[in-house]
Amino acid sequence: MSNNPKKRKSIFDIFDDIMREMEEEMREFEESFEDLMKQQNVKGENPYYYGVRIFVGPDGVPKVEEFGNIKKGKYGKPIISDEIEPIVDVIDHNDEIWIVADLPGVAKENIKVNATEDKIYIKANSDIRKYSKEIDLPSKIDPDSVKASYKNGVLEIKVKKKNEEPKGKEIKIE
Repeated sequence: MSNNPKKRKSIFDIFDDIMREMEEEMREFEESFEDLMKQQNVKGENPYYYGVRIFVGPDGVPKVEEFGNIKKGKYGKPIISDEIEPIVDVIDHNDEIWIVADLPGVAKENIKVNATEDKIYIKANSDIRKYSKEIDLPSKIDPDSVKASYKNGVLEIKVKKKNEEPKGKEIKIE
């Protein structure tokens, strides 16, 4: 038996390590953002939005989704976009997919929604803001079934899932 048994880390130690790593990454991001602001000589003319949403996806895997108008560019340097990526929820509901997007300050006639079998595209403009979002869907949809409504800054989209019956020909057994 060894005189120096290996000490197991407690769950709290592991959590502390993860939090330290996140704090370090945020500190580095803040420093690079401050450098970018100094380089661009920004005087606060336009607001900057950045946030993350942490959730568990339909596959049970935790996901981190960024939103706002600050994106990571080459080499991890932040890039400021004139388009804001809105907060979006995608809900897999029976034979439909529901999408809810926050688009405050936009008139209904200035919102464009496009759909393919795999994605929904949202673009919206107001005098103050521009929004843009490409949404990957959890399953294939029927683009002709898309219904959208907009009220009080919230865009709701409902779409039917594509009926994916196996294609092919029945084989007669002799």
